Amino acid sequence: MTSAMAGENIVCFAKDWDDDPTSNTHVMRLLARDNRVLWLNSIGMRRPSMGSAQDVRRIFRRLGDFRRGAREAAPNLWVASPPVIPLPHSPLATRLNRALLRSTVGRLRRQLDMRVFQLWTFLPNVAAYTDLGQSLLVYYCVDNWLHMAGVDGDGAALDALERELCRRADLVFATSSYLVEAKRRLNPETHLASHGVDHAHFAAALDPRAPSAPELADVTGPVLGVIGLIDERVDVELLGYVADRHPEWTIAVVGTVAIEPATLQRHANVRLLGRQPYARLPAFCRRFSVGLVPFAVNEYTRAINPIKLREYLSAGLPVVATSLPEVEAWAPLAAAARDRDDFVRLVEAALRDDAPGRRAERSAAMRAETWEEKVAALGRQVLRARRAREGVAA
Repeated sequence: MTSAMAGENIVCFAKDWDDDPTSNTHVMRLLARDNRVLWLNSIGMRRPSMGSAQDVRRIFRRLGDFRRGAREAAPNLWVASPPVIPLPHSPLATRLNRALLRSTVGRLRRQLDMRVFQLWTFLPNVAAYTDLGQSLLVYYCVDNWLHMAGVDGDGAALDALERELCRRADLVFATSSYLVEAKRRLNPETHLASHGVDHAHFAAALDPRAPSAPELADVTGPVLGVIGLIDERVDVELLGYVADRHPEWTIAVVGTVAIEPATLQRHANVRLLGRQPYARLPAFCRRFSVGLVPFAVNEYTRAINPIKLREYLSAGLPVVATSLPEVEAWAPLAAAARDRDDFVRLVEAALRDDAPGRRAERSAAMRAETWEEKVAALGRQVLRARRAREGVAA
């Protein structure tokens, strides 16, 4: 299925291309099948710390990326790192960055022959930079930024920028019902854009001939899998509680651990396997007994629509998660726990009741949830919004 939108030029503000794939990646990669995309790596939502080796390395890497110009990272998709002054809430820096971005993006568009273009953003902090001469402005909201940890200030400044962005946008997509309700108060052209899944990729875990991750070849008991970034959103104390209650279970964490790992490392039955290539994830799912979505429940995570939920289900896995609205909507395919003891009980039930037939049913339920289907719907909404802006009858 095509995106229902073809022959367009799209400039998008997004996360860094080389990070783990997220909705940013899946949406733009698919749109690039029929359109031309210029992906702008993140301009940052916080002031870098010169005492942080990671921040310093990122600054030098970005300068190198800028000097090299746009690179074609995927067919019809070019990635560039625009230079900005990393002071997100400085009025002077904002004025200078506006000039820098207009100049840089204009030069890149000329190089790529992108005259008329749509401007998309997955980031909320670009409200001041949305006057680049675009034909249409699309905001794709993925998080409740007001309550996000790790940004400068208490989130209020970022929230104010996002509110302005919503008001300016021709179209707003939001990835959960919670976010749709919040953003529709600011812009009536707000629509649900629930996450999709690379179904065929993860369903490969059901093939008995498919490889299983050798990192878990020595494990004889049940393996509870956690795929994704481990940061402040994840309830690591919950994972430790599960590990203590059932030492015969192995909890396999596949992803970068961005917090102090000692909390997890002290449990002998927790394995930190690090970030793995996207292509290898089905091999881990093949060995998993249950897929876990262990987010802490708070104002920030209530708005989350976990991509891993659909990936686990596509792989046929029973899923146990904390009680998030977007998880509860998928009952009984996924189980949402009220508390720690309920979480353990639901994992016990998942291990007891699982069967090959149930795995096939879970995977089949995700066939209509593909990224192709989701992006095609986005394309139809964009074309409708553009016709409305141009005063053309649908």
